[in-house]
Amino acid sequence: MYDLLIIGSGPAGVSAALSAKARGLDFLWFGSRQLSPKIAKAERVMNYPGLPAVTGPEMREAFLHQVDSLGISVLEERVNSIYGMGGYYTAVVNDKMYDGRTVILAPGVSNSREIPGESRLLGKGVSYCATCDGELYRGKRIAVVCTDPSLEEEVEFLAGLASDVFLCTSYKDCGVQRDNVRHTVGYPAEILGEDRASGLICGGETVAADGVFCLRSCVAPSALLPGLAAECGHIQVDRGQRTNLPGCFAAGDCTGRPYQYAKAVGEGNVALHSVVEYLKEMETHE
Repeated sequence: MYDLLIIGSGPAGVSAALSAKARGLDFLWFGSRQLSPKIAKAERVMNYPGLPAVTGPEMREAFLHQVDSLGISVLEERVNSIYGMGGYYTAVVNDKMYDGRTVILAPGVSNSREIPGESRLLGKGVSYCATCDGELYRGKRIAVVCTDPSLEEEVEFLAGLASDVFLCTSYKDCGVQRDNVRHTVGYPAEILGEDRASGLICGGETVAADGVFCLRSCVAPSALLPGLAAECGHIQVDRGQRTNLPGCFAAGDCTGRPYQYAKAVGEGNVALHSVVEYLKEMETHE
């Protein structure tokens, strides 16, 4: 079991990973070598100490250079969900699971709003993980909401299992070309169902489905970890970046405005120090 799982590779995640390495923790860091789409697209960052008027790509290279020089690796896999197991946390990554005594959530903020009916029917026909739950819908009708072209591989996987796929994307140029996939562009109005998901309304069309898959590059914090306290889409934390769940901490944009790199880096560092304190407390009670 790891001491710590870090979820997210933006500035807060980078900061937490650097501090975790310095403190000698045994940790796993989930994210991407791209670090953050927000950084990659930034034209200029004018208020980051030590890097005046730096471009987003230049900042990314500076972060990566420091990470690489310390031998820190980022596991390029998307965490679908996290579960509190009573004393530790389990991160579900497709068909694999990773356990950690603590977790730092630094996933950023999702630009995609939640679909009406999504939270209520999560686990009742609504899923975020194609690999985890796809087999449940072999030979059945499904609807798939995809907000990122990089996730089309998961759509292809689902199309190989289901009999019919209604694919609703937020972008026009879709690369999925299969006879059993019907594509429309738009954002869903509602996921239908009482006790279980039964269909989807998208683009003014109502489609019956046995299951609905919501594929996003960033999962909303409250959906990522059941029981996590959030307000207006942001994780609630104290000054030590502690959430309402013991051993769970959060940092960066996911904790609220201002959405600033300097703020995120500071919170990542504070969160890591709170992790160290928490682990020491755990040791004294063992």
